[in-house]
Amino acid sequence: MLIPKKLKHKKHHRGHTKGKAMVGNVLSFGNYGLRALSNSWVTSRQIEAARRAMTRYVQRGGKIWVRIFPDKPITAKGNEIPMGGGKGAVDYFVAVVKKGRMLFEMDGVTPQQAREAMRLAARKLPVKTRFEARKGEG
Repeated sequence: MLIPKKLKHKKHHRGHTKGKAMVGNVLSFGNYGLRALSNSWVTSRQIEAARRAMTRYVQRGGKIWVRIFPDKPITAKGNEIPMGGGKGAVDYFVAVVKKGRMLFEMDGVTPQQAREAMRLAARKLPVKTRFEARKGEG
């Protein structure tokens, strides 16, 4: 699973997930991509599950780029802990995904393989997505 090597601040505020992606919203590496159509947090476990689903489908053929990284720590307190006592310990990490962000890219496979692999990956993610291809590709 993906986690940051080190953090500037151990615990973050939750923030909000509004607006559109200003960066990472175009196909940069591969010919096929999976674009987010809604805003959400994507956990490192979900990213890894999607990546494995894609890799298994193409049977280690082609190249896959993961365009998001979970760098926001999310804290949680145990069940039945009374109020007070401060903020909980870091439980997991998420990537803040905004509408329009390219989540994964793929190259070296046929358009049909890429579409099916991305469909399988999208089932593992909490965001609405769309398959995209470069002009002239499938």
